[in-house]
Amino acid sequence: MSNSYDNSYGSTTVFTTQNLVLASIGWAVLALLYFLLFSAKIPGADGSETRADWYVIGTNIFEAVAYLGSGVLCLRNWLSPQIVSNRNVWLSIGLGMIAYFIGGVIFGYTEIVLKKEPDVSLGDIFFVLTYLLLGTGMILAVVSRRINLEKWQWLIVLAIGAFGSFLAWWISQQQAASPEPLVAWLNWFYVVSDVVLLIIASTLLLAFWGGRVSLSWRMIAAAAFSLYIADMWFKYAQGPNYQSGEILEVFWVFSGVLFGLGAVLEFDASLSRKRRATGRKRT
Repeated sequence: MSNSYDNSYGSTTVFTTQNLVLASIGWAVLALLYFLLFSAKIPGADGSETRADWYVIGTNIFEAVAYLGSGVLCLRNWLSPQIVSNRNVWLSIGLGMIAYFIGGVIFGYTEIVLKKEPDVSLGDIFFVLTYLLLGTGMILAVVSRRINLEKWQWLIVLAIGAFGSFLAWWISQQQAASPEPLVAWLNWFYVVSDVVLLIIASTLLLAFWGGRVSLSWRMIAAAAFSLYIADMWFKYAQGPNYQSGEILEVFWVFSGVLFGLGAVLEFDASLSRKRRATGRKRT
């Protein structure tokens, strides 16, 4: 009955693991090609160089779809009683993805439609929520698995944390300090949050290396690394001549895609484990 059910289910829906994985990879590849082919600046009538509005709109669409889709997939894991991991982990990560989606839409609307680039906007509320929710979810993942790393693994985590902290500090020192307390606080909050997520991601990557279920957490770790790369580049590139759409900003899309891939692989591994357990009981 289990096989017949699985075949029936697979034939009536396009949202199979294979299709979702292929769609995620395809979206990431399309985003990379889009950034590579169309990110060049166009000379304006006044001699300045800017990127076309349609290109910036496209980058926002790629990011929005990646994070919205990832949020839906993570919340699907939260709703499923068959998930192996702590379901609250996926609730927290899923809400974080949705918050990032909303923040990105607000940021894009402010930049493209209103033609404004404020230091602080309504979108920052949702970006702050994203980091808090992602941090909570990833910490819950670490705690629930009772991670026990070897000494050399802890040394790797410390080295990555030290390098990430130094890079974030160096980039922050290159930027002019804002006289507004709220702006300065937000800048440091984002930097510290990126480093914390980087350390947690390194821990997850080393702890869950090997095994089918662990593949999902390798995707989550890679997503956190991608988020760190994009955020550090954004902070480094910020200035009076900054324009959205630089090539390294594609890592924001990669991050959203990888969080979604992690959710898909966890869902598939959990269902596979249940099928094996059911089969053993019947024998």
